[in-house]
Amino acid sequence: MELGAFSFSLAVNDIKASKAFCAKLGFQVVVGEILRNWLIMKNGDHAIGLFQGMFDKNILTFNPGWSSDAQQLREFTDVRELQRQLKHRGVNIVSEADENSTGPASFMIVDRDGNTILVDQHV
Repeated sequence: MELGAFSFSLAVNDIKASKAFCAKLGFQVVVGEILRNWLIMKNGDHAIGLFQGMFDKNILTFNPGWSSDAQQLREFTDVRELQRQLKHRGVNIVSEADENSTGPASFMIVDRDGNTILVDQHV
């Protein structure tokens, strides 16, 4: 099962301060809009998302259809197929993608320790 590009989505209180801190760690902004309270920053192959006021807690995020450089992949497993596979394996889907749709969609699961995992397809 290939889930796509991985990043941590961090729920931050002050996106400007968080951006400055991450820059000290060598992360650089690759996409986002600070005025809309979200940024994606990378350091090598490592990506983090900074999100102010969008989530209550940090989220593990997978993006089917994207490479680690946020480039669209020619071939990938659609988010709805990933959702079907996980359901078949007995994973409880907390927020489901519409099985009858195409294109961008997402679903969320929660692991045994209460960590939220978002599978978010943008293509």
